[in-house]
Amino acid sequence: MFDHAPFIVFWEMTQACDLVCKHCRADARPARDFGELTFAEGIRLLNDVRAMGCPLIVMTGGDPAKRPDLVDLVRHGTAIGLRVALTPSATPLVTKDLLAQLADAGLARLAVSLDGATAATHDGFRGVSGSFARTLEILDEAHAVGLTTQVNTSVTDLNVDELEAIAERIAARRINLWGVFFLVPTGRGEALRVLDPDTAEAVLERLVVISRAAPFDIKTTAAPHFRRVLLQHQVKRREILGIDDGIGRAPRGVNDGQGIVFVSHRGDIYPSGFLPFRCGSVRTDALADVYRRHPTFVALRDPDALGGKCGICEFRRVCGGSRARAYAMTGDMLATDPACAYEPGSKRARHNGGAVEGEAPPAGGAHGGRAAGVERA
Repeated sequence: MFDHAPFIVFWEMTQACDLVCKHCRADARPARDFGELTFAEGIRLLNDVRAMGCPLIVMTGGDPAKRPDLVDLVRHGTAIGLRVALTPSATPLVTKDLLAQLADAGLARLAVSLDGATAATHDGFRGVSGSFARTLEILDEAHAVGLTTQVNTSVTDLNVDELEAIAERIAARRINLWGVFFLVPTGRGEALRVLDPDTAEAVLERLVVISRAAPFDIKTTAAPHFRRVLLQHQVKRREILGIDDGIGRAPRGVNDGQGIVFVSHRGDIYPSGFLPFRCGSVRTDALADVYRRHPTFVALRDPDALGGKCGICEFRRVCGGSRARAYAMTGDMLATDPACAYEPGSKRARHNGGAVEGEAPPAGGAHGGRAAGVERA
């Protein structure tokens, strides 16, 4: 499905950021790196993404608003036919004037993070007082200039009890999509505790309940087993796919290296921002060739290469587990996802002598797909 081209490319434009988030994958700092891709290199990257057949690029960071050429890069990406999305940090750099310029340049989606239902929780997580209020202001200002919006929430034991309250708060902001991130312990996130499998499963069940009434779509990042939970709830294919929200839908679920490629601020190529397997550089290698042929990417796109219970799971073609979390916690990117509580039906059937329950459609059947959304990868 994604052997020829990814559905989404993440470009870490910079690692500079004025926030000090507890989970930051990039371990961001205020100053920009002199080794960042230049404007000319950024233009070439956008052209290469378009040429390889990828429809969507997410400009992420750090904080992309730290780059003075941001609007020009968005405008170029839009002009060549890409859908361009952006994940800035909620700081004073994101002014209403900048939002208006981005809208004029053709930005398809603006995504900001909200990691608590209150200022105490969110600002404590982000490390800067006032971030909570600025996040809500940005959502309102973006809507006023005609931008579609998304909220991203990283779930940890610091905010796991606030999900329903967060959903209620963002419902009033007329967002299009809620991206719920399950922690991958990389960067500063290594100091945080990954949700245990049973808690993670309970969160996914709660998201199903929230989705039934929410005025926005919900997707998960680093929790592909949400698709399995939806299938177990007998959600119809069209409901898993959802409606087109303006930036496109993946024809099936995406995962690390499978429909996803990440380009770092220095041009290094990875399967995702959370899976630190360097596979090349856009400064020396063709992005399309690395994605299509590098052994790491090829292995990540083979569900039959998975080990542990992921390798025998009947949902491996619609889920596959978080390869980034497997690597971060076990050292093996093809191992069992440590945050998954599900016991594969084939294993359960051997124990119980009964039929496999909740089985996904066979390969080639109606697998469904979730929205790609906009991540801070």
